[in-house]
Amino acid sequence: MDLKLQGLRAVVTGGTKGIGRAIVQGLVGEGVAVAFCARSQDGVDVALKELRHGGASVHGEAVDVADKAGLPKFVGRAASALGGIDIVVANVSALAIGGDEASWQAGFDTDMMGTVRLVEAAMPYLEASDAAAIVTIASVSGREIDFAAGPYGAFKAAIIHYTQGLAFRLAPKTIRANTVSPGNTYFEGGFWHQIETGNPTLYADALALNPTGRMATPEEIANGVLFLASPAASFVTGTNLVVDGALTRGVQL
Repeated sequence: MDLKLQGLRAVVTGGTKGIGRAIVQGLVGEGVAVAFCARSQDGVDVALKELRHGGASVHGEAVDVADKAGLPKFVGRAASALGGIDIVVANVSALAIGGDEASWQAGFDTDMMGTVRLVEAAMPYLEASDAAAIVTIASVSGREIDFAAGPYGAFKAAIIHYTQGLAFRLAPKTIRANTVSPGNTYFEGGFWHQIETGNPTLYADALALNPTGRMATPEEIANGVLFLASPAASFVTGTNLVVDGALTRGVQL
């Protein structure tokens, strides 16, 4: 299938590791010019070097999406570097699972408002695009109660609701908005790699819940994102694509 992404322009938050990095690499592989951000300048520099070595058109910056002023400025610079924006992918999470107030604030600032501010900053560019698409990254923790119930699960559920609201409001402007909800995703240095080494019992329990007997790879999640971001999904908007290997058992109505 031709995703028809060639020549489009995308902004991705959290683009140096795991799912975000796989999304950036997948978009680049489809001929998309990509601007991405992450908090670590070192991580950004490494990603830029590797991506540009392959001839990709990429722009990267160290930006904290919880920075109320900094995120919109990054989006503006990204639009200038790319010549516009057709696709935005909101990928960053604080991974806040504690029950204390600081965890709730971190989840709100990063997961929720990092998504909202990205979309709002990109909206003038999306309105000018002929292939505008918004993809937000939620989680299966937004669909059911698990060990991440609390800030993480609550804000992921809110992101799904927010995105479906965007889809309804923006449909007359032909701007699509969809969510991808990954299940447990394993990559070197990631959350589940840390759990595997730091809490092997929890890791084994989590692995046993999935009937496939494994966790997802970042590339498997990114594939869903690329489809939803692409003109090939031109009539898909307002959906929450669950990519979890049948981990969750609730029926999505």
